[in-house]
This record gives sequence, structure tokens and C-alpha cells, in this order.
Amino acid sequence: MNRRQFTKATGLGILGSGVACAATTGDEEIIDIHQHVNFSGRRNDDFLAHQITMGISKTVLLPSGSALSLESTHLGKSNGLAARVFGTMASARLAKSHPDSFAFFCNEIPDAEGAISKLEKWLENGAVGIGESKFHLECDSAPMKRIYDVAKAYEVPVLLHFEHDRYNMGFERFHRVLEAYPTVNFIGHAQTWWGNIDANHDQTEMYPKTRVKAGGLTDRYLSDYPNIYGDLSAGSGRNALNRDEDHASDFLERHQSKLLLGTDCSDAVGNGAKCSGSLQIENVRRLLHDPAARTKIFSGNAKKAIQLG
Repeated sequence: MNRRQFTKATGLGILGSGVACAATTGDEEIIDIHQHVNFSGRRNDDFLAHQITMGISKTVLLPSGSALSLESTHLGKSNGLAARVFGTMASARLAKSHPDSFAFFCNEIPDAEGAISKLEKWLENGAVGIGESKFHLECDSAPMKRIYDVAKAYEVPVLLHFEHDRYNMGFERFHRVLEAYPTVNFIGHAQTWWGNIDANHDQTEMYPKTRVKAGGLTDRYLSDYPNIYGDLSAGSGRNALNRDEDHASDFLERHQSKLLLGTDCSDAVGNGAKCSGSLQIENVRRLLHDPAARTKIFSGNAKKAIQLG
């Protein structure tokens, strides 16, 4: 029995029955792979209602790391994922309360003392991945490689927030990580990840509005490496589709087996102009006409990349 099998057979991985908090919209199962507990102070009851309104079948909770004043946390300014997000314990508790509706990742500051043992503890008690890793470190630095080593040992994915000159720097070198860890599924997210769908991307631009020239780094990573996936969540993911809808339709079709539906929205509404997650779900439905391809993005790829049941 390997570590992944051990995790599934013990601990919080088997949580028993619970109250399902979300339902499928129509005949489309939707797994949201990117949400947070206490996101910008949102209460759990509002969060539960938000997921129901969006029609989410299952939600993956991404916690923050410890609250420490280190260079990797911008001396504490980036604690709580810079959004007041609670840590792994809170995500585990919510998942335990609603096991049919939630799964959870674990997280820790990669260069903090005891980080590896803390991650291992949670992975042995039900966590199904590591992230959102959002720290001021080079993506191929020694602390990050230790995180990837844990992911390899436990056969779980790592979700990374790429933001130029701020989080997981060195995106142009990330291919070396993909090559060094071929058995680890990586999930890319945020401004630098999505800006680089464009071959002409200016790395200092966080939310570009120009038309897209296909063949950027992100496009190539998705095409060339089987162990990298894209998280469609947040304003960055939505902007990537909205800025050039002709390119977006082709991109969704081309990478239909490598994209995951995530929302990463902190509102308490779950629909309308204030909810970027519901708007992104609408984008996928509008821009991708093939129902089978939509099924992959809405749920199938998450089950494969994160090994969700």
C-alpha cells in the first residue's frame, strides 16, 4: 500500500455521511476546485449558500499557511493568502461537516520550520492536495522543491499561484519543475499563469486586454507536459477568456482535457455581476459548445488531476 492508498483508507479521507450543501445545475456536474474558508471574512453559512446558488456539486477548499513574518510572506502581509483565508484546520473541519460537498487541500509556508511534517500530517488525515501555494519564492527554489517532493511521495497535486515578481517567480523556468516531477500533477493559477496564454505577453501586465497571439508559455506548457493543468478561477481566469473570445473558444477546445473549473470568488451572492465564479461558468457554457468537452472542464478533469471520487 503506497502513501496515497494509505491516506484514502484512513484518517479524514473517509469522513462518513454528512449534509450535502450543493446541487448539480441541470444535468451538468460542476466541481469547483478553488475556494477558501473565511475568504475576505465571508461566513461559512454565506459560503455554503454561495456554492448552492452557483450549482456546485463539490468544492475543493484551499487553505492558507501559518501566520508568520518571513520574506516569503512579505513579512506577514501575504498571510492568509493576502485575503484573510483560514488555515488547513478550518478547511478540514468544514469538509468533515459536509463530506459529500467538500474536499480539502493542505498548505504551509515552504521555508517555515516544520513545514514538511505539517503537510505530511494533513496528507495522512484526508487532504487531497497541497495549495494554494502563494509565497514570495522562486518556483524552482529549494523550499518549493521540498513541497514537490512531498506531493510526489503522497501522489497528490500542487496548486500554484503565479504572479510576476510577487509569488512563485521564475515562470519561464517552470518547465524544469514539470520535467523533474513527471508524476506530480501541477495546477497553474493567477495573473502570470493566465497572462502567458499570449505569446506577446508583457510580464508586468496583470490583466491584459489586448487580443491574444496563441503560443504563449502557458499554452505551450499545457500542450507539451501531461502533468500541468489550468485553473480557470478568479478575475485572471475570467479575463483570459473575456479579452479575446475567438481565441478563448479555440483555447477551451484545444485544452479541454487540461482545464479545471474553479471560482475563487469571495462574494456572498453566487450569481450576477458581483460573482466572478458564476460568470466564468457562464463563459465556459457560452464559448464551448461541445457538451462532452464541457463535462471534462466542469468535473472530469478534476476527478483525474485531483483524484476526486
